[in-house]
Amino acid sequence: MRKLKRSARLVEMTQYLLYRPHSLIPLTTFAERYQAAKSSISEDLAIVKEVFEAEGIGELHTLAGAAGGVRFIPKYPKSAAIELIRKLCVMLEQPERILPGEYLYMSDILGEPSIMNDVGKLFATAFADRDIDVVMTVETKGIPLAYATATYLNLPVVIVRRDSQVTEGSLVSINYVSGSSRRIQTMSLARRALKEQSKVLVIDDFMRAGGTVQGMMDLLQEFKATVQGVGVLVESEDVQERLVTDYVSLARLSGVDIKSRRLTAVPGNYFDDKDVMK
Repeated sequence: MRKLKRSARLVEMTQYLLYRPHSLIPLTTFAERYQAAKSSISEDLAIVKEVFEAEGIGELHTLAGAAGGVRFIPKYPKSAAIELIRKLCVMLEQPERILPGEYLYMSDILGEPSIMNDVGKLFATAFADRDIDVVMTVETKGIPLAYATATYLNLPVVIVRRDSQVTEGSLVSINYVSGSSRRIQTMSLARRALKEQSKVLVIDDFMRAGGTVQGMMDLLQEFKATVQGVGVLVESEDVQERLVTDYVSLARLSGVDIKSRRLTAVPGNYFDDKDVMK
């Protein structure tokens, strides 16, 4: 890269960091990239760090030593997070979202890139301190949510299939009980899709009793993998017995009246006991 003025270097360096979250970048990489001294690079990074933290963009961690460098950790400010979820709750409360069988229409929300981008960054913030290798979801509605989250964690995505696909090769399949319909269903995952003993973050768009999430957790046992966290965009509060208890939800349906076509949505357990709710 040609030698840049400092102002241009700061812009390019910022973009470089934003596109490589959770990656350790040696100072020599920047020094060689911009043909600048390490001392100048360190001064630039101090400026970027100050702006990132002041504007709530994220944190810039510096690791000293020969093998050190800098690592950008995206963060979603608590005040902005609660504002985002309150807007999402207003959208969820629209009467026309109630479908026959007490299902909730969410495809328009899951198909909106700006919303998924923000929600993905929020999940990445919630699980930033976990040791994770991959993000897992089940097809199909959870896919955009998983990819948005994985983007900010800089991790690959693994998709569990409900039906076997010839193009997937050898599969591991299990039967599980759907939490909503109580029916026996099947999910599968290609053997090549996940390495054994992987550390996995499970992401799903909606959870009632948790049958689908529990199914994914059972499937992971076949790979000797461990679940490092479970993130759910929307959970239903009207459940007598939940199969999964350790999870993070961003929104919660606290009341659904089919007859009057009214439902109430509130922030999920991620915001429980947080000062941001005041």
